[in-house]
Amino acid sequence: MAESESVKQDAEDERVKNRKRFELELEFVQALANPFYLHSLAQQGILYQPTFINYLKYLQYWKEKDYARFILYPHALHHLDLLQHPEFRSEIMKDEWREHLNQKQFDHWRTWREPRHLNPPLRAPRNKTVQ
Repeated sequence: MAESESVKQDAEDERVKNRKRFELELEFVQALANPFYLHSLAQQGILYQPTFINYLKYLQYWKEKDYARFILYPHALHHLDLLQHPEFRSEIMKDEWREHLNQKQFDHWRTWREPRHLNPPLRAPRNKTVQ
């Protein structure tokens, strides 16, 4: 009986650990949506550390449908893609790049619900001639 309770407790501990890891990684990935945060990571030299670069590669699983559905800030996944490139990691350190990325993100948020973005113009149906 005690062994059964021990197995249950181990399984519960594992679930708690997995949930904490999931929440921590989700929070971090979503933080990547913030250009100022990316800029800060670059200024601190974190974006150039091999272990961090490997961690960014590991986090690519968040793009899979089963995980992406939890992401509230889709730009996070776009930035995660950009962070895979050394050129982007070095450019985001520059204030101009941070501002450019911030402006692009703002422009997207400002316009993405405009009717021309939501409903592309439909083509008029062709008249079929009955023979």
